Amino acid sequence: MNDWSPTATVESLKLRANILESIRDFFREKKVLEVQTPLLCPFTVTDPHLKSLEIPWASGTHYLQTSPEYAMKRLLAGGSGCIYQICKAFRGDEVGRKHNPEFTMLEWYRLGFDHHDLMDEMEQLLQRVLNCPKAKSITYRAIFQSYCNIDVASASIDEVKECAKSYAIEWNTDSDDMDAWLDVLMSHIIEPKLGFDAPCFVYDYPASQSALAKIRQDDYPVAERFEVYYKGIELANGFHELTSAKEQEARFKENQKIRKKLNLEPIEMDSYFLGALQFGLPDCAGVALGIDRLVMLAADADEIREVMAFVTQ
Repeated sequence: MNDWSPTATVESLKLRANILESIRDFFREKKVLEVQTPLLCPFTVTDPHLKSLEIPWASGTHYLQTSPEYAMKRLLAGGSGCIYQICKAFRGDEVGRKHNPEFTMLEWYRLGFDHHDLMDEMEQLLQRVLNCPKAKSITYRAIFQSYCNIDVASASIDEVKECAKSYAIEWNTDSDDMDAWLDVLMSHIIEPKLGFDAPCFVYDYPASQSALAKIRQDDYPVAERFEVYYKGIELANGFHELTSAKEQEARFKENQKIRKKLNLEPIEMDSYFLGALQFGLPDCAGVALGIDRLVMLAADADEIREVMAFVTQ
């Protein structure tokens, strides 16, 4: 007989409920509107590194959303003002100690904020929920210089590969994808050491890792985005949001080229989302935070299954 029992204790479920209540109180105090958007949609992300779950539908394939981002930005373009959402999200290839294909996400958008403003607000939320110390922050460039002795603004692919080799990291040596190699170094060398005394914000990523963030020209181009880590766990990913429909469409097309190179099925661009950008997305910053990982930290749990009622079978 299959084990029917919950994977989380009643104490963990109560902790989760208290955290959700605290989050809602936080946004209520700031007069940020809670919204709900569809999780089953005819479009999904084109990002080649995210796997959407497909659902057969009479009118054609639909997808369980990897995040509510596109729909929430349509609300922003429609005049919603600042908004947040707590919902399920789905990613088909994410299973492990800190991953489950179905998980709970908090996503919010603040009009008139840049990524630094949003980092400040994220810090307030973490201090309320986790009672943690004041956060630290460091640029992506500085953290690679500190941990790997690499300047991401000028390093060659051979230098990055050599650094990985020095740490005995075995990966696809035939690949010359700089961002993939930097991700390997980040996940193997840097991330496990971040945020053990206080949350750590890493910000201003290389422009090639912009995702849906604005790009700013410093002495080299940087994406106005951040990630936050605490006790070696990546908690959230935030952006000073791209508002240009033309640039967004170009990024979607670039994703399609990468998908083709990786022998992945093409994903149709979300015409509703692009239409909202063409109409006009207000200047804003947004962030997605993993609720299950937040509860893991609050419960001092080792695995995500310890704080989820049931994990995907």
